[in-house]
Amino acid sequence: MNPTAPNHPAAGQVTFIGAGPGDPGLLTLRAVEALARADVLIAEPQVLDVVRAHARAQVDTPQQPTADEASTTAGVPALRDTTNLVMSAVRTGKRVVRAVSGDPGLDAHVAEEMLACAAEGVVFEVVPGIAAAVGVPAYAGVPLRDADGTDVRFIDARTADERCWSEVGSSDATAVVSTSLDSVAAAAAELVSAGRKPDTPMTVTVAGTTTRQRTWNATLGSVAQVLKAAKVLPSADGGQPVIAVVGERGAAARRDQLSWFENKPLFGWRVLVPRTKEQAASLSDQLVEYGAVPHEVPTIAVEPPRTPQQMERAVKGLVTGRYEWIAFTSVNAVKAVREKFEEYGLDARAFAGIKVAAVGEQTAKALIAFGVKPDLVPSGEQSAAGLLEDWPPYDPVFDPIDRVFLPRADIATETLVAGLIELGWEVDDVTAYRTVRASPPPQETREAIKGGGFDAVLFTSSSTVRNLVGIAGKPHNVTVIACIGPATAKTAEEHGLRVDVMSPEPSVHKLAEALAEFGAARRDAALEAGDPVTRPSERRPGSRRRARS
Repeated sequence: MNPTAPNHPAAGQVTFIGAGPGDPGLLTLRAVEALARADVLIAEPQVLDVVRAHARAQVDTPQQPTADEASTTAGVPALRDTTNLVMSAVRTGKRVVRAVSGDPGLDAHVAEEMLACAAEGVVFEVVPGIAAAVGVPAYAGVPLRDADGTDVRFIDARTADERCWSEVGSSDATAVVSTSLDSVAAAAAELVSAGRKPDTPMTVTVAGTTTRQRTWNATLGSVAQVLKAAKVLPSADGGQPVIAVVGERGAAARRDQLSWFENKPLFGWRVLVPRTKEQAASLSDQLVEYGAVPHEVPTIAVEPPRTPQQMERAVKGLVTGRYEWIAFTSVNAVKAVREKFEEYGLDARAFAGIKVAAVGEQTAKALIAFGVKPDLVPSGEQSAAGLLEDWPPYDPVFDPIDRVFLPRADIATETLVAGLIELGWEVDDVTAYRTVRASPPPQETREAIKGGGFDAVLFTSSSTVRNLVGIAGKPHNVTVIACIGPATAKTAEEHGLRVDVMSPEPSVHKLAEALAEFGAARRDAALEAGDPVTRPSERRPGSRRRARS
């Protein structure tokens, strides 16, 4: 008999998934699929945010019970544990996803929940996850095995008995110990007592696979002193879980070469991205690749023009053949025209016979997503000036129409209009959208901006400088200021900010690259001087170095 076969048609099903050790990117594809279909999501608090992002908006997320108490209402007993919570949900015929940190196969409580499902004939499945004991060492730059083929032993210090310590202590196996920060020294002493040499290398990692990860190199005999010297012990956070790896593969010389995660140029930096959410997405993704934690704060909001008639006439003229060219200078301009097209029941086919120009990679991508491939993108500087350098002059022989449609913001500069007129073109300069100052961010964000809670801020235009200062206040003097170009830098300096980083090109991605190079140089300088690597926000006020570009 199949123990997971349903014994009544109304039964739901349970999917037990492992959410991995902390990095949201380590969630498996199979787990994401299960989450997308879930009616009920029951997750450990430490992984709830990781998994809820992949669930439907309507998913029910009952809280795991924290106390074993009886209800006094209507004589109904309270749910005494998570097993009851899971079973109560699945009995209603719903799809239940039970999410745990690491891998469910290593969680004894989950095994009990599986047995409860089997006892009632409830269909269930298990989606393995990356166990912390495996994932954390990989992110700490500590390979557990190599060509020598040394054995690996996994120890949970909370449940390990004398025989376990003795077996591992008397061997040369790599030991991966799951414990807490304030119990690491005791675990090391157990291994020394069981026969391991005190000078055996040991690494200790907290918050593994997250941007809060920190790893210390020590030995079994010195780990207590190392953690004390690093001022992480004694601590009120001493109970936080850690993964300790004991053996030659965790030697400091090897970690210097293999610590890929913590050596990212902006590792752990909180970077403020003051743009609209749509514009910030790709920039934030790039910052994450550099190890940063981007925090998006909209400084402008995009609204329709006050008088839409001009835009409506221009779009109709686009369809009736009034224009030879249409030039898009921003993603918002593409969005405004696309929305007007959809309002009229039009699609990208309406661009047939019209030449299309785009300023910048992101604008071009937005057009391609709309189904329009730009005919002209600047070959050099990605700006209005760069577009003008490549724009052909009007030729009455080859150009049947002399008019250009330019949908753009209400506060756009006149550079492109003047340049096109000089080239012989007539320009319909149309306000496609308005930019207005966004609402102030939450108080916590404002305090972090003014109090030095951010390590860096990326300014992508003069308006982002003015608007951020206007809605949230001036960034603290320890915060690294990065600007996309000279005009933006000048505005930042006019607001009393010292510019540390200047993009070599007017591109948001080049700006992020420049910040990463700044972070890498700063890290290298600290290591060369023998100083600890710290983030700008960890520095004392007034100790900031001279700005550089």
